[in-house]
Amino acid sequence: MKKITLIVFLLLSFSACKKAEEDFIIEDIEPRKPIVDFGFKYDDFNVHYDTIGHRDTFERILKKQNLNGKKVAEIIDIVKDSFPTQVRFMRPYVCLRSKDKYHKLQYLIYQPNRLDYYLIDLTDSVVGFKKSRPLSFKIRTIAARINGSLASTLKKEGIDASLSKKITKVYAWSIDFFKLRRGDKFALSFTERYINDTLYDGIDSLRAAFFEYKGEKIYAFPYTPNDKSSKVDYYDENGKTLKNYFLKAPLKFVNITSRFSKNRFHPVQLRWKPHSGTDYAAPSGTPIMTTAAGVVEQTGYTAGNGNFVKVKHDKTYSTQYLHMSKILVRRGQSVRQGDIIGKVGSTGLASGPHVCYRFWKNGVQVDALKLKLPNSIPMDKRHLPKFLQYRKPLKQELDSVALAKFGY
Repeated sequence: MKKITLIVFLLLSFSACKKAEEDFIIEDIEPRKPIVDFGFKYDDFNVHYDTIGHRDTFERILKKQNLNGKKVAEIIDIVKDSFPTQVRFMRPYVCLRSKDKYHKLQYLIYQPNRLDYYLIDLTDSVVGFKKSRPLSFKIRTIAARINGSLASTLKKEGIDASLSKKITKVYAWSIDFFKLRRGDKFALSFTERYINDTLYDGIDSLRAAFFEYKGEKIYAFPYTPNDKSSKVDYYDENGKTLKNYFLKAPLKFVNITSRFSKNRFHPVQLRWKPHSGTDYAAPSGTPIMTTAAGVVEQTGYTAGNGNFVKVKHDKTYSTQYLHMSKILVRRGQSVRQGDIIGKVGSTGLASGPHVCYRFWKNGVQVDALKLKLPNSIPMDKRHLPKFLQYRKPLKQELDSVALAKFGY
């Protein structure tokens, strides 16, 4: 029994020694990297972080740093032309102070936004100026399948959903995003902004894209054919503009409740009669856009149409927008494609808020949904070779990620 006790004691002693030895092992720990921001090494200062309070002013912030009223007045007078007169609530500021026991203010940094900042240098003579943090751009190229809405699909891919607004604007004439189906494929190449190479600052621009829509790949490449213009349009892989002469609908979100028909049962008059337009339902107050550039030919009110606007686009085409709650243009006014000309309502003979969109071709009302509408002016042929050279690497980039993701 004594032998067993001795063996147990020796084993426990060995284990304890082993544990003690392990406790004293010094691991190789990577040294802490000093914080560097706004061009300063924070380790060289006593750093005080704070945010602008309700009653804070520039004067009050300076006084918190043990500066007397005379010194504060002197500083404000010197930097008044380079520093904002008002500071924004809850915006951050940093005080870099000496590391001695006095904690004397040396630099004050105020950030009205994430990119820009104002700096006051008190180390020698007082100097104030505005600067910006370094901004860098990183390219991302992805391929994915639609899973829900476009915005939710992008979010699942770790992409800022705001990119969906840029995409829907680019493809407004080519794709009805409400008709995209689960599993439809797409590829995107875009740039993202970063502050100090680390702080994400959102989507900068769409470099290239393709969407599979109704069995067809629709590419989009931004390009400016005219060197004297900064206007960017989007073109497909063959140099055809994606922007049509007419928008597909006068509302951003499309909900067709009644189509063009030679014989429709009127929901208010309760009788069969022709319907010479397309009804798009939307909440009252929804902005109504003119579908093409032109001149306002008529505005007014009738018992049947309610408040309406009619726009003449050229010698061939005119459009009309009925049942508005409010008219926002006047007769003779020039309008651009997409301009807001009124708001959805239910004036006149209407059973609910909607816009009845009517379309004339050569003076005859026609079904806008069945009409083959004209494209905008195509790219000049003399610009095409340069465009094809420009879009070639972008298309290869999209096709490569699609091949890796989908196998084609």
